[in-house]
Amino acid sequence: MSQARFAHEDAADPPTGLGRLPLAVSIFADRAHIRAEIREDALAAGLRVGQCCALAVLLENEAIPLGEVVLVDCPEVDAARLAALSRIDMRAARSSAHLVVATSVAALDDVFACLDQSGAQILVDPGRAERVAALARVLGPPALVAEGGTVLLESPAPSFRAANGSGEEQMRAVRPPQPDPRLVRQIIRQRQLRARFFDGALFADPAWDILLDLTAARAERTRVSVTSLCIASGVPPTTALRWIGQMSELGLLERIEDETDRRRAFIALSDRAADAMARYFVELGEVAAQLV
Repeated sequence: MSQARFAHEDAADPPTGLGRLPLAVSIFADRAHIRAEIREDALAAGLRVGQCCALAVLLENEAIPLGEVVLVDCPEVDAARLAALSRIDMRAARSSAHLVVATSVAALDDVFACLDQSGAQILVDPGRAERVAALARVLGPPALVAEGGTVLLESPAPSFRAANGSGEEQMRAVRPPQPDPRLVRQIIRQRQLRARFFDGALFADPAWDILLDLTAARAERTRVSVTSLCIASGVPPTTALRWIGQMSELGLLERIEDETDRRRAFIALSDRAADAMARYFVELGEVAAQLV
């Protein structure tokens, strides 16, 4: 079949007794072997495969209908591909489609900046198992799944809580000063030092490492790219992106668009999360003073 022919290729039989077809999936991947793998895995998951073609075909024909699940493989980017990703993101958001985009570390910041509407899953240099896990998250309840298949977080939990009183009462109180970024960076370095003597995975705590890095950056008045934050998290990029997404849903993190360049976006602490971190460091200092 030529790439230009993008009519429905396969259709799994509808589940017995349900009376409705399974979810339709559109697959756009320039690499033929990746396209074939994704198609095979989508069928194995019980999805109906509709469009299955190179991303270039979508660039040539924007009228191609999207399925309820859209899987895109885009390891390299240029202006045309980024524009296409932005349009796919908007279309997925309007139709409530599930969008999964695989990319590379080199293209991550550009791809992340394009995907701001649909809540897309972003995979970084994924293997086949990782793409299957992404499909499982589409079909099942929200979960954070590590590369080994371990469920890290099954459902949203309280993002943070006030040490004394309600969160609103804390917000009305006088805001504590931001911690000294030199102290925060020292803590980060001390945490990283453990990897010289032990397996780094033993101490994996991406949420805390993300909060520490963004706390230091806020005090330093510097902006943090998604690639930089993935590195700071100490876990593989795809896992870090899931934590960033979950923490954003919980109100801990915010996406900040670059006012001078719409092709760029950054991650920052929300004001409430920044206040919670500041209060943590104030109390930490008080406890340390009592020990001297």
